[in-house]
Amino acid sequence: MQHTFKALKKQRLSSFLSQNGVSRSLMCCLKQVEGGITVNGTPAHTDYMLSPGDIAAINEPIEHQTDIAPAEQPGASVLYEDSEVVVFDKPPFMPTHPSHKHSTDTLANHYAFITGGDVFRCINRLDRDTSGCCLIAKSRYCAGVIGEGLQKTYYAVCEGVPKQEGVIELPIGRKPGSIIERECTPGGQYARTEYRLIKTNGRYSLCEVTLKTGRTHQIRVHFSAIGHPLAGDDMYGGSLSDIDRQALHCGRLIFTSPDKGRVTVISELPKVMRALLND
Repeated sequence: MQHTFKALKKQRLSSFLSQNGVSRSLMCCLKQVEGGITVNGTPAHTDYMLSPGDIAAINEPIEHQTDIAPAEQPGASVLYEDSEVVVFDKPPFMPTHPSHKHSTDTLANHYAFITGGDVFRCINRLDRDTSGCCLIAKSRYCAGVIGEGLQKTYYAVCEGVPKQEGVIELPIGRKPGSIIERECTPGGQYARTEYRLIKTNGRYSLCEVTLKTGRTHQIRVHFSAIGHPLAGDDMYGGSLSDIDRQALHCGRLIFTSPDKGRVTVISELPKVMRALLND
């Protein structure tokens, strides 16, 4: 995959590429590839001194991975795709990455199936039971730059009625004795969750949630900590009486694709979550 950049001033090629989001590790990799880095179509060393108007390019070879088995997952539909990214609408109960217990039923397996084994570069990994927008970068370069300015909006149905809007700033760490479970603890990592109440029927409330940090289980842990666990999230105190998984959905992504510029992708709230708000 090729990415091109136009020089506006006299500058060393390595510095210019770095300013355009090309990591040092990617540059080192491309140096080993014939024609991996070019200026005006000619192979160039990173010490090359650019002139205004020069066109620098990086040419990434297609990378494959053999440790993920191709396996079609019919429930994973594509919400958006261009030459640089693809956004899947991940259904609940589908893991994002393979694990010991899930070797062939993940989104990564599906991606391997539809691409013939291209490297799976997931930008916003979702928990197994969380549904919604899942962004995949098609190149190392894109994976390195697309996180800049990425905006993720989640929708959560919690128990009870929280304040109309709020900010939850509580550090999160691993719960002693557990590999998976997290908790709010003074010794944990800083975490900030912002939310606003959209709708409530008294028993359940739909909240729009924005993460300012990206800790494991952050939304689930924070809402549980303020006394409003997510419906169906029995790990953190939620009830399974009306839904069999945590009521959490990544409903909107806004990002800048190196191909198409600023992009907004929306995934509709699942029916099972909407049903919780019916009076």
